[in-house]
Amino acid sequence: MASQVYNEVVESNKQYANNFGDKGSLPLPPGRKFAILTCMDARIETGGAFGLKEGDAHVIRNAGGRASDDAIRSLVISYKLLGTKEFFVVHHTDCGMQLFTNEIISDLLSKSLETATVDASGWHDVGKGPGSNEGKFINFLTFKDLEKSVREDVERIQTHPLVPKTIPVYGFIYDVKTGQLIRVQ
Repeated sequence: MASQVYNEVVESNKQYANNFGDKGSLPLPPGRKFAILTCMDARIETGGAFGLKEGDAHVIRNAGGRASDDAIRSLVISYKLLGTKEFFVVHHTDCGMQLFTNEIISDLLSKSLETATVDASGWHDVGKGPGSNEGKFINFLTFKDLEKSVREDVERIQTHPLVPKTIPVYGFIYDVKTGQLIRVQ
């Protein structure tokens, strides 16, 4: 039996497809020739926050907006095969990646695979096992210092051997309370 969310998504897509217009003729390369690496946080609406419409830019999202190997893979494809000329790294205030460490999430996963809870005393596993020790082999790329995490990711992209020095990489923090972008140098 389908969930309510499933039904809402399918119905919304029908409405979207009915009004799709000429979007099917958009070219594969992004029209404004840039890519954004940002967080998967649902509070970041990339169209409004970054002035985008469909076809403008590549938007690469992951937990924390981190310059992981997979994010860099996407950025390399974006410039090498699809012609982007600039990269934006955008982290944000009130990021959940600042609320735990690799050790915390690995420990929680080892106990159960159900959703954990958090309160003033920290994270708690409320599920029943089994869990998995596989979390110990993943770097979840957590961080404590927001500006430092942006600088680290900008530097990682700038110095990556597969990214040409001619591509500017800009760092920003998106304020989830005001919607403003704050440049990080």
